[in-house]
This record gives sequence, C-alpha cells and structure tokens, in this order.
Amino acid sequence: MSNRRDFLKATAAAGGVAVANNFASAFAGGGDTIKVGLIGCGGRGMGAVKDILNAEEKINGSAGKVEIVAVADVFKNKSENAVKTFTNEKSKDYGRFTKKVKVTPDTTFSGLDAYQKLLATDVNLVILATPPGFRPYHLEAAVKANKNIFCEKPVAVDATGARKCYELVEESRKKNIAIVAGTQRRHQKGYIETMKHIRDGAIGDIVSARCSWNGNEPWFHKRPEGMADSTYQLYNWYHYLWLCGDHIVEQHVHNLDVINWAMGEHPVRAVGFGGRAVRHPGGPKEGGQIWDHFAVEYEYKNGVRLSSYCRHLPGDDDVSETLYGSKGKCYTRDGYYEINKKPSGSDNISAYVQEHIDLLNSIRAGSPLNELKNVTDSTFTAILGRNACYGCKTLNWEDALASAEDTMPKGYALDTPLDATRAPVPGTWKLPPRA
Repeated sequence: MSNRRDFLKATAAAGGVAVANNFASAFAGGGDTIKVGLIGCGGRGMGAVKDILNAEEKINGSAGKVEIVAVADVFKNKSENAVKTFTNEKSKDYGRFTKKVKVTPDTTFSGLDAYQKLLATDVNLVILATPPGFRPYHLEAAVKANKNIFCEKPVAVDATGARKCYELVEESRKKNIAIVAGTQRRHQKGYIETMKHIRDGAIGDIVSARCSWNGNEPWFHKRPEGMADSTYQLYNWYHYLWLCGDHIVEQHVHNLDVINWAMGEHPVRAVGFGGRAVRHPGGPKEGGQIWDHFAVEYEYKNGVRLSSYCRHLPGDDDVSETLYGSKGKCYTRDGYYEINKKPSGSDNISAYVQEHIDLLNSIRAGSPLNELKNVTDSTFTAILGRNACYGCKTLNWEDALASAEDTMPKGYALDTPLDATRAPVPGTWKLPPRA
C-alpha cells in the first residue's frame, strides 16, 4: 500500500461485508445475544472485555447475553494468549465468565488484515483497542460493516485521521449505529453530577479553566535483537507519533474532554511549547519520537482560555481539571469532585464498567448512543495543541484540521524498514499545507 489512501480503499472494500439487518434495530427488543469481537488484544483491549462482561453481569446477572466470539490482533501470539486468558477458570478477572467466551480457532485472527477477517463474521459489536494510529481505518470498516462499536480514545493521531472520523459521524448516525468512546468520565456518576451543577449555574459563567495530566514516564520496551523496524514500532507503539500521537493526544485527551464537555464546544485556537528533557540523545530512552512535556493555552469562541499541561517527568502527579467561574470554582479529578470547596458528586461504580452498561442499554432500547463527534472534537483538541507546540506557532482550528498532515508510514508491512525520524524539534517542525 503506497499510502494512507490506499489503506482506506482496502478498508472500504472490507467494510462492504453484507449484514442482514441494521444491528441496533435487530436488538431493540432486548432478547438476542450480543456477540462481541475484540480488535487489539493488548492491555486495554483485554480490560475492555472484562469491563463489558462485568457490565452485562450487573444488568442481567449470570443470565447475561453478551458473548465474546472473536478476537483479532496483528500478532498471532497476542490473539491466542487472549483466548487462553479469557478461558482460564482460575483467572481472577475472567474465571467466572468462561462460559461467555465462544471464541474458536476459526474466529481467532492475526495479521494486518485481522480486523477485516473479524468484521466478516457475525459479531454484533466490536471493541476497537489497537494503537490509535489505526483507529480511523478500523472505525470506517466497522461502520461500513454495520457493527456497533466501543472504541478506545483517541480516535486519530493527525488531521487526516480526524477528518475521516468527522465524515463517519453522519454515516454512523444514519445507520443508527452505537459508538461509545473510552472517554469514560462522561459516564462517571461524580462527573455527571458535577456537570449538572455547573449547568445549573453553581459557579456562574465560566471565565477560565485549567487541566493537567502530569505524571512519571510510561513503559518503554527495548528493541529485541533482529526485530524489524515496523514490528518494533508496533511493539513499542506508545513512543511513535504515527501510532500514539504523543502523550498529549493519547492520555491528556481525557482532561481536555472534560473541559470541552463543560464548555459545550471545542476551542478555536492554541499556542504552546514543550520538548524532551529526560528523553535525550544517549539516554536509556533515546528511541522513539514523543516529547515528555507540553504546555498549551487554548482559546474558546467566547474568549475563555484554558491552560493545559501534561508531562512525563519525575515529580508530583496531578491529573485534574479546574473551572473558574464568575460565582466560584469547580475542581475535579478521578473520584473527587467539589464546587466552592463542597462535594459536588460521588461515584458508585467503575466508569470503565458504566460506559459499557450505557452502551448495552442504549442498544437494547433501540436508541444507540453515538459519541463519535464528541471524542473526535476532544481528540483534535489535543492534536491542535500538540502541533502548536511542535511548530511554536499559534494555530487555529480550521487551518489545522484542513492540513494534509498524514503520519501513516508509506508501504507499511511488518517486515519493512521505517524511517527512524527523531522527535520533532520545537520551532523547526512545519504543519503540512491544506489537503
């Protein structure tokens, strides 16, 4: 495949898989089994399987009608190990669900086209949990195949991928397809209660905001001897831009999503700076392309400014959101919520489980949730901030989204060499012109 467009054509062809009925309509009565396929058998995908099985147990107890029927991963050992884990009766996480796992050797797929093979089966719902660089392709193929979707965030890593996701919003709505995203705070009771207080005027008009995901360094895999460039980059995906989008996109998107939720819109421009302080040449984590710190100032249409920070550096952690209003202040973090120094909400269930409860209930009610627009807005908010920092330029939303930016390697295969481009150098990186 010469470039992303060729890949998208192949995806569209795979998406032509015929299905007899619209999925959401077929399950409006609530009596049929929901057959789940997992695409991406890493830690998040495995966790999502656990979460959806727990969600169904909370809805219908042991009589639940959610089954795991197919798995897919680029690497054969990953897909096979996933099945072994799901069917291990001694597993703390999966042991009580083994009867809900109906995966067979014929529905255990591997290779770059594994997702296409899975979508050709009779699964009703797919979990998309591969590295984010593939997300727009997999979303497009799943929508074309009329599958309902749980997709992890972010949904793109560049402007080309974000535009594809925006195109899929209307198509998925017309097909009545459910798409719930892994921005789980929107399903978290404490956040929902706090947002209601804000809507009811508890802090007055929002005048400014702050959010952060400041933590220590993430995992990093050293390259095994003899491993091809393309395979190693998948193996160490968090550290490559075309797969991860940098940590402002892959991780900080959660906090940006909360602020967009409170504002009811996305920002219109961004300016910022950042770089690499601990991932320096000659260091133990020299490899890879991502930065270790970003600071961004976003501006919304009404003039409200958001100060956004994220880092992978030694020191104190801070993962939180603050909204400053004309009548007070709101502070939130996972599991803690306050407005004007008084509790504003509380949790009663894991948000990772609740998002699947909401997904399943919406399907069975015949009113499928579709969060693709919101998660694409928040994903591109992060991409906008990243690119403003890379280029040391003020970027506006329209120009950045119209860019020809396309990070997918040309001619990608598991055994081909890839450009070992260093991390972007502040001020020298250039945003590609309009597509």
